[in-house]
Amino acid sequence: MTEFDKSPREAQRSVARSSRLGLFREGDFRRFFGATLAGQLADRFVFLALPLVAIVWVEANEFEVGVLTALTTAGSLLIGLPAGAWIDRWRKRPVMISTDLVRAGLLLLVPLAWWADALSIWLLFAVALAHGMMTVLFEVGYTSYLPALVGRERLVEGNAKIAAARSAMSISGPGVAGPLVAWLGAPLTLVVSSAGMLLSALGVLRIRKPEPQPQKPVTRHLIREVAEGLRFVLGHPLLRPILFTDGIFSLFLITYQTMLLVFLSRHLNLGSFGIGLVLSVMASGGLAGALLARRVIARIGPGPAVWLTTLCTAPAAAILPIARPGWLVWLAAAGLALVSAGGVIRLISQVGLQQAATPDRLLGRMSATARFAQWGSMPIGGLLGGVLGGLLGAQAVLFIGVAGMTAAFLPAVLSPLRTTRKLPSTAGV
Repeated sequence: MTEFDKSPREAQRSVARSSRLGLFREGDFRRFFGATLAGQLADRFVFLALPLVAIVWVEANEFEVGVLTALTTAGSLLIGLPAGAWIDRWRKRPVMISTDLVRAGLLLLVPLAWWADALSIWLLFAVALAHGMMTVLFEVGYTSYLPALVGRERLVEGNAKIAAARSAMSISGPGVAGPLVAWLGAPLTLVVSSAGMLLSALGVLRIRKPEPQPQKPVTRHLIREVAEGLRFVLGHPLLRPILFTDGIFSLFLITYQTMLLVFLSRHLNLGSFGIGLVLSVMASGGLAGALLARRVIARIGPGPAVWLTTLCTAPAAAILPIARPGWLVWLAAAGLALVSAGGVIRLISQVGLQQAATPDRLLGRMSATARFAQWGSMPIGGLLGGVLGGLLGAQAVLFIGVAGMTAAFLPAVLSPLRTTRKLPSTAGV
């Protein structure tokens, strides 16, 4: 074989490698991806450790666990909508860095209070609320920053890779956090979470690509800017049903999750390690969903991917409340993995639709409005789960959560999303 024969083949292999790597060939995206891994791992530790501090170390009852869950996401109700207007005024990267640093400091308050024998449910409530408010600002900036980092033409690829990173951390996070909590205790596990937030801030800090200066409105008026974002989303034939589907699903998902740890701990008698394994199996479905999302969306279209995945996977969460100690626990975990897979495919599809349909100057407000519906319903779900858990028990709450999550497909299927096969092309105006 001559060199002339080899060169075309080598060129083809090079093109194939480049195609497989995609955005990973770009250093700034790799830094952003690495920051995502660190931040998401820290979040997974918080998701397991903070409620366990309340359940085990403070001996909180079902209602207090529900309140803690509600306060974790209450920031979306308190500052969710104005956060979008603020983010549209600012560069997104400094917002992500500063909020990561503040969150790292807040998490350290819990182990310090534990060490000083001053740990209380009220301190946990305060940390959960403040941490959640910083998370709102971070996530709105994060979602709005991706189009500037990767370009609108690569949003599906970028969102799929980021979703894969988040899902991978959802798998490994509980699996690592469970033994870590058993070894260090939940309070000290939050020190590790704080370190993850610091690494996330460092990763974003190292991104070199200049961020465009945001367009400044002629006159700044917070209420008018928030109202403009709301009018845009609620008036859009694709964004409006996404908003309602996401809000309903999130409400009942958190209702379900509020009693999830209680059911695993007190009804199925699982310890920290066993709970971590169940959560890792559940999260493995999210990784599978992230890896399959591009194929599924290309096959059925982004609109059907929003409602079909919800309808076909949410009922699998009903296996858990009928489970008993033994092999049924792992069948239930597999059911939760299927729910996670469908949820991630839905999120990748709807985020791509939202980003593609929104002009640059409204990205922050669109993201904040979407987050307000998604995360703003979560405190209500947490309180609902806590109240119903106290009245009806954890098992009944899990069944209610399954019914609500399954019904969330209705707003999407009764809208143009039912037949939307391609991303809209109105971006960048």
